[in-house]
Amino acid sequence: QVQLVESGGGLVQPGGSLRLSCAASAFTLDYYTIGWFRQAPGKEREGVSCISSADVSTYYADSVKGRFTISGDNAKNTVYLQMNSLKPEDTAVYYCAADSSLACRLGSSWRAPRYWGQGTQVTVSS
Repeated sequence: QVQLVESGGGLVQPGGSLRLSCAASAFTLDYYTIGWFRQAPGKEREGVSCISSADVSTYYADSVKGRFTISGDNAKNTVYLQMNSLKPEDTAVYYCAADSSLACRLGSSWRAPRYWGQGTQVTVSS
């Protein structure tokens, strides 16, 4: 059974950093797109970033470019989202998601991943 388990969320002050992890089981990252979505209260879910090893592609939403970095460790079957210079508007539940290897090419149009994690809360506040 495919599982995605997020970790690393928490409370951080503005300007701080967090690293989210997404550990995958029952499939190998080599052949999938893994991405991060977020949803703040009262707002629509938005795609934040994705990576596809097979397709050699990455995507970042404009709102996080230059601050967030996505990376994968295929040996650990884990994808990371390093988040720096965090802002209060980054506060949301962050979800890890997985789909076919070509999905990351869709960028912001990738909205319906096949698999989802349970989410981890990120709160940026002083």
